[in-house]
Amino acid sequence: MDVVLAEMRIQGLGVIEDALLELHAGFTVVTGETGAGKTMVVSGLHLLSGGRAEVSKVRTGMLKAFVEGRFELGGAEGATRIVTDAGAEVDEDGSVIALRAVSVDGRSRAHLGGRSVPVGVLADLSEQLIAVHGQNDQLRLLRPAEQRAVIDRFAGEAVTEPLERYRAVRDEWLAVVAELTERSTRSREMAQQADLLRHGLAEIDAVAPEPGEDTELTEQIKRLAAVDELRGAASAAHAAVAGSPDGDPDAPGALGLIGEATRHLTGSEDAVLRELGPRLDEASVLLSEVGTELGSYLETLDADPALLEKVLARQADLKRLTRKYAADVDGVLAWADDARRRMSTMDTSEEALAELAKRRDELAVTLAEHALTLSEARVEAAAELAEAITAEMSGLAMGQAEIEITVERRTVDESDAHAVKVDGRLVHAGPDGVDDVELLLRAHNGAPPLPVHKAASGGELSRVMLAIEVVLAHADTVQTLVFDEVDAGVGGRAAVEIGRRLARLARSHQVLVVTHLPQVAAFADQHLVVDKGTSGGVTRSGVRVLEQSERVVELARMLAGMESTETGRAHAEELLAVAEADKSAPDKPKTRRGGKRKKAK
Repeated sequence: MDVVLAEMRIQGLGVIEDALLELHAGFTVVTGETGAGKTMVVSGLHLLSGGRAEVSKVRTGMLKAFVEGRFELGGAEGATRIVTDAGAEVDEDGSVIALRAVSVDGRSRAHLGGRSVPVGVLADLSEQLIAVHGQNDQLRLLRPAEQRAVIDRFAGEAVTEPLERYRAVRDEWLAVVAELTERSTRSREMAQQADLLRHGLAEIDAVAPEPGEDTELTEQIKRLAAVDELRGAASAAHAAVAGSPDGDPDAPGALGLIGEATRHLTGSEDAVLRELGPRLDEASVLLSEVGTELGSYLETLDADPALLEKVLARQADLKRLTRKYAADVDGVLAWADDARRRMSTMDTSEEALAELAKRRDELAVTLAEHALTLSEARVEAAAELAEAITAEMSGLAMGQAEIEITVERRTVDESDAHAVKVDGRLVHAGPDGVDDVELLLRAHNGAPPLPVHKAASGGELSRVMLAIEVVLAHADTVQTLVFDEVDAGVGGRAAVEIGRRLARLARSHQVLVVTHLPQVAAFADQHLVVDKGTSGGVTRSGVRVLEQSERVVELARMLAGMESTETGRAHAEELLAVAEADKSAPDKPKTRRGGKRKKAK
């Protein structure tokens, strides 16, 4: 297993003062007496997952509650990217520590990998690592969007690939529809804006500025205005390097002096002095180049009043543009490019509108084709999913129940701005397609199929949720599944089957279950118990791992408080033996019950 929550520490949360939970990579169960604080384990996970902080859960007498978790990422790219993007680091062993603190004044703090991060980062990370299933999650399953998401998860690429193609076409179609609407409803305003843009472009094109031209003109003007001073400085420098222009021997210049020095050293009998000669030759070459460049510069320094006036006039033209359109010439050119782009979208002529309408209609036809392909993929997946869920429910004391999943297109009238025609009918083209999906439950043979929340009791809804999770195990993107009271309202044989299926899930996932049923707890790979005690009038709870002998005592207590009787112990030992035998047995081939395929309407 690649990604697991290795351990979690809870401090100052509810009745739990300080508890460390070392979690198994397979199936971990949490039990305890009512009020001992089992639900604080799930509350801690919600906090660690970026959930809303509740001040009321901070333990009385403490200023803060802390929840810390160590995740073993196992190279999971999505989770690792979230950690690194937050500026945190993954430890050498591939783990990262997340921390959430909640104070009594309502403030909440989050840390990841030793760095302070927004709470939303923990939420993003948890989406990659943990899925918590409780009563609220079961209520979410009743929403149409969630039911459609269940089909899409089950189908995998068979739905995700046509859905991506559908969304790409839909985005282009919506853009064309929006542009056509804007051009049609704002034609007068857009025509006025186009006139202003055309005027600006004409003014800029008349001047025809070049990139960086204003900077170059400024330098040229400085040179032309100070030509006498520049000529004097350059002439003096040239004479100092090359000597007097009239060849005055009393002013030989640097080149002459170096030449004289070279002659003295060359004729010397001392080897040290002779070795300095080549270095003087190098200096002579460098000075010669400088003298040549100074001479060339002097030739360009012509006092030309007409040229200065022309350059000043050009600068004035550019300044008129920079006062109106941007701070400099490069900005003016950028404004012109943007103006041309905007004008291309402001054509409100009949021809332009007709062309847009044609493109809109073509895209609508393509969108309808992708929507139909997507619907057909969902219909096929819905039939297979319904059959698989029904087969799972047969082992959860719901042998006569049957799941049906309908996939129907949401019909609308012409007033819907997102309407497209599919198979001759107008349907709503939403971001996830044109389908409405609903899970229906037929409680027994002869009963009408009804929406799940109307046909199922609370316990049955929990079992439907578990059956769905077992079926979708192959499609889960997270490795850690948490179930809070998923066995509520069931018992007996159904409870054993729930335990068996949770153990099956644990073969591919890390499973953490909070339960009150011994039949479920018996199937766990690791058993944690939340103990409650009172000292000095203060109630405290802690969490400890049970050894095998201790599990027998705890299961006997859960059976009916019979831990001190031989009957209770015998029953508990029998439960553990049955569970162990079942977990070690090879998987049996699954038998599927028939489920009718529902055609899209």
